[in-house]
Amino acid sequence: MQKTNIKKRYRHFKFRYLTVNNLVIAAAILIGISWAWGSVGMMQRNYALQKEIDSKSRQQTLAKLEVETLQYQQKYYQTSEYKSLSVRENIGLADPGEKVLILPPNSKAAKQAGTASAKAKPAKPDLPPTNMQQWGNFLFGGNSRNLQN
Repeated sequence: MQKTNIKKRYRHFKFRYLTVNNLVIAAAILIGISWAWGSVGMMQRNYALQKEIDSKSRQQTLAKLEVETLQYQQKYYQTSEYKSLSVRENIGLADPGEKVLILPPNSKAAKQAGTASAKAKPAKPDLPPTNMQQWGNFLFGGNSRNLQN
């Protein structure tokens, strides 16, 4: 009885589910899934490669800018303007007609006045009203009060 029951179920499964149409559909589904999986993998690879290309192009642009900056600096260092400034700064020479002004060191009172003025907070500048304040003035008549005063 059990044997016949198993044979019956096997036949039922074989003729109901293992048909050519079902096998073709299963193969098509497997091919579609593998194609989708490969496409996603390729898109991920392309995205990673594009990020790398963008990074390299940014590095190349930065290197070009650095080279141009160094070329401009090199040209500036060859000018007579830089040479005269360098001589003035390093050696202390002056151009003809210039006078050197030597100041005495600051006294304690001058130093204290300088630190006191640096510590004093600057006055807060008048800022324009914020958007919320402007709406409040508009809705509640704040501007009319200002005009009456």
